[in-house]
Amino acid sequence: MSSVLFLGGLGRSGTTLVERLLGELPGCCALGEVVHLWQRDVRDDERCGCGARFSACDFWDTVGELAFGGWHQVDVYRVLALQGAVERTRYIPRLAANRLPEEHVALIEEYAGYYAAIYEAAARVSGASVVIDSSKHSALAHCLRWVPGLDLRVVHVVRDARGVAYSWTKTVVRPEADGDAEMTRYSPARSALLWNAHNAAFGLLARRGVPVRRIRYEQFVAQPRRALTELAEFAGLDVSDADLDFLDGDDAVLKPGHSAAGNPMRFTVGRVPLRRDDVWRSALPPAQRRLVGTVCAPLLRAYGYPLRSSR
Repeated sequence: MSSVLFLGGLGRSGTTLVERLLGELPGCCALGEVVHLWQRDVRDDERCGCGARFSACDFWDTVGELAFGGWHQVDVYRVLALQGAVERTRYIPRLAANRLPEEHVALIEEYAGYYAAIYEAAARVSGASVVIDSSKHSALAHCLRWVPGLDLRVVHVVRDARGVAYSWTKTVVRPEADGDAEMTRYSPARSALLWNAHNAAFGLLARRGVPVRRIRYEQFVAQPRRALTELAEFAGLDVSDADLDFLDGDDAVLKPGHSAAGNPMRFTVGRVPLRRDDVWRSALPPAQRRLVGTVCAPLLRAYGYPLRSSR
């Protein structure tokens, strides 16, 4: 079976950019945030990263046929019910246990089995040896570790909590919904709590024997060539300098992809600047910067971020 590279962390941490660049490497197939596929794509028929409706995308149509005999064979409401039963952040202490009651393991394996089927089918359709799921959800990563035989490798993407907090306050339209739908927004206090919970959960995953490689968004953008080479090695890929030719100076040149869901950046094609987004240093009010910095101080320090932020 192909390897699964799971990109984890709290949203607005740069995972979509990391996924898009990894997806340009030979042997990789980027799938977007598969965790949202059931509701947004199978049920609501939103747009794939290629621009087509999910139901009109040849790639996903073939994946569905191989995985399930067609998407119409999937009971979406059963999948969503399983998600509610086993895949919640508050269930992580239970998911991280060494042993669980057999009936609960059966539910986890049934739920995670849907993902495993998609990964395997996507690898066959694309010919890739590594499939990338940028779902981010720490609880999903913990569920996936229970799948027998799944070669799961996790890239834990972190970004300064103050930058993440500011990003969650911004209004971002979801173009795939073809309407006025917007991405979720959180207050800085709420996002600070989520930042702590999700990032700590990936540390726990590593202690359960899952290979986890942590990267900082800021370093990734500053040295994308080096970062991609190291991540490719972690994923089991051997890339050459020529394979990184899509990196052109401070830009990346991106081809269309088939991401199931995620940040609107997944629709961007062509030349993309690789620059740190540090607007938060001037745009996030000082009181909110101090609040987030205080709440997240232990992990900020552990990840190498300064506790004092300058404008």
